[in-house]
Amino acid sequence: MFRLINHDGRAALEINGDFYDVGRLAADESLADCMSAVRHFHELHKLHELASGREPDGRVDHTRLEPCVPRPSKVFGIGLNYRSHALESNMEIPSVPLTFTKFPSCISGPGSEIHLRGDKVDWEVELVAVIGVGGSSISTADAWQHVAGLTLGQDISDRRVQFSSKPPQFSLGKSFDTFGPIGPALVSVDSFEDPDNVPIWCDISGERMQEATTDDLIFSVADLVAYLSSICTLEPGDLIFSGTPSGVGAARGRFLRAGDVVTSGCSHIGHMSNRCVDAS
Repeated sequence: MFRLINHDGRAALEINGDFYDVGRLAADESLADCMSAVRHFHELHKLHELASGREPDGRVDHTRLEPCVPRPSKVFGIGLNYRSHALESNMEIPSVPLTFTKFPSCISGPGSEIHLRGDKVDWEVELVAVIGVGGSSISTADAWQHVAGLTLGQDISDRRVQFSSKPPQFSLGKSFDTFGPIGPALVSVDSFEDPDNVPIWCDISGERMQEATTDDLIFSVADLVAYLSSICTLEPGDLIFSGTPSGVGAARGRFLRAGDVVTSGCSHIGHMSNRCVDAS
């Protein structure tokens, strides 16, 4: 098992609140880059064992955490992938994954600010799968072997931009700078008792808005890896935002305001806390 974090721009393993710099632990400075660490995620299991007999580099300071996957080549989003969200949206259950892209420049850290540029910006907590072994035409049965680990994400969405035309376009409305917080850690798949049944939740300024488990997904992580890889080659570090459960702001008629704090959580992964600021 391992927890990979980005501490002050360097890959580190988090163990019991301490961090161990991966580059120094492995005596390989190339692994100090989180993108390189993701590509070599199999080695992180061994380094986790090695760290147990070493002095840590320090205590984890959550204010210094950056995105655990800072420079993904591709970021996929999946719409209407929870049955509960499809029901609250009064839309049919999709027959294939409704896929859009979030531009990688939107990715930000677990404590980064969310910059609001409109009055209809929404929250969407999601489990994010991180590709560790690339490939094309991956079978569903083999899909989990290609996943380096899981993290949390917020698919922040400007609904006014998203639905500004007919048919709607998703990518720009979901790709404003800061609209893709991820973290706090990339957690190995073997850390989860059942990676297909992961609890996630979202609070807005202390009020619980979303709470679900990923067994409500219409298309599982393995389904998504197989489907996406049937169309384009997946590469190490690619992110798959797997969808959001019910409780989004658009269904409630309530959107993010300056001063709101978006807190996203999972008992296995940890939590993110992102404050909203007016950047209009």
